[in-house]
Amino acid sequence: QVQLVESGGGLVQAGGSLRLSCAASGRTFSSYHMAWFRQAPGKERELVATITRGSSDDYTDPVKGRFTISRDNAKNTVYLQMNSLKREDTAIYYCAADRTTIWGPPESYDYWGQGTQVTVSS
Repeated sequence: QVQLVESGGGLVQAGGSLRLSCAASGRTFSSYHMAWFRQAPGKERELVATITRGSSDDYTDPVKGRFTISRDNAKNTVYLQMNSLKREDTAIYYCAADRTTIWGPPESYDYWGQGTQVTVSS
């Protein structure tokens, strides 16, 4: 069982930066692949970035070069550094964990946080 708690969202101007954090409970964090999803109003939840147990990362095309996912297993935390933010990045951001899924649809992830709102103004 893993409990995930996101933080770090907020209101930022276009071009600005935010760093999201996702703190996980339990002593097996390092055994999970982690992911960040986002969901904008009226849209489906989409996968933004993933990081494997071995810290290999991957990104959806719209955020490549702007977002960086990282993890600190000693702190049971995964991060999403978001730079050069755009209005279209506005969404609720969720972290997710799964033992086997490296890149997949939301239904393939077993554990979810409650989400943190990111709003980018022009």
